[in-house]
Amino acid sequence: MKIFAKIREDDSREAKNLSTSYDQSQLASHREEEMHRRMELTRRLFPSLIGSAFIVAMAAVLLLRFTSIRKPDQPRMWTVEEIAPFNGTDDKLSILLGILGSVFDVTKGRSHYGPGGGYHHFAGRDASRAFVSGNFTGDGLTDSLQGLSGAEMSSVVDWRKFYFERYTFVGKLVGRYYDKDGSPTKHLKGVEAKAKRAARLQEKQKIEEAKIPSCNSKWSQQEGGEVWCDVGYPRLVQRPLEIARTGKMSRRCACFKEEDLGRPGLELYNNCDFLSKSCVV
Repeated sequence: MKIFAKIREDDSREAKNLSTSYDQSQLASHREEEMHRRMELTRRLFPSLIGSAFIVAMAAVLLLRFTSIRKPDQPRMWTVEEIAPFNGTDDKLSILLGILGSVFDVTKGRSHYGPGGGYHHFAGRDASRAFVSGNFTGDGLTDSLQGLSGAEMSSVVDWRKFYFERYTFVGKLVGRYYDKDGSPTKHLKGVEAKAKRAARLQEKQKIEEAKIPSCNSKWSQQEGGEVWCDVGYPRLVQRPLEIARTGKMSRRCACFKEEDLGRPGLELYNNCDFLSKSCVV
């Protein structure tokens, strides 16, 4: 009996081993088939993937090229000779304008800066002085601000701000205001410092003059001029800060209360009564 039991146990163990061996063989075969299936799928898809990658790469190159074409020119250094042709006389060229050495593309304002336009004399050059002098001919079309007051220089700086806000900045002009490396010269620093000081004085002057209101005024060719005060009495008074700001002495009409009319420096208008609220000028 023990012998038969031993035989059955051996047969069972062998059957189990055979079953395990069969399962492992089947699993290995399945894995090999799956590997071949994936390899075949990859082989078939590879040309398509290559083609797609090529299309994507070409699209990226074209997009980059298109963007670079559409991108505005970077600011650069200009010479007087280089900027001169861009004066609006050639429709194929942009219109450029310089002010304090900064160069702007004003092509979108061609009706103003092109031939026949009211500001054509500014095109193709730096005529900074003409912005405040009103001299649009000959030596008046220059970038030199020598001899101008701080207030006038401040006005030119304000014009430069206008162009930065309204038009496209395309570079700097080598010369009076910038060196060949694009660094500001002593001339530009001097103009900006004087303009800044004048602007501060103007603001201070506004605050001081607001304490004593100005007169109302009107003028016509038929009737002449008249000044008057709703409250107080009209008097001429000097503007001390104006000397430092503009280099010139000036006066304004201000309305003073009766108790302040004895202050020094107040001037009564000619042919005007001491307590008259209006005066002919």
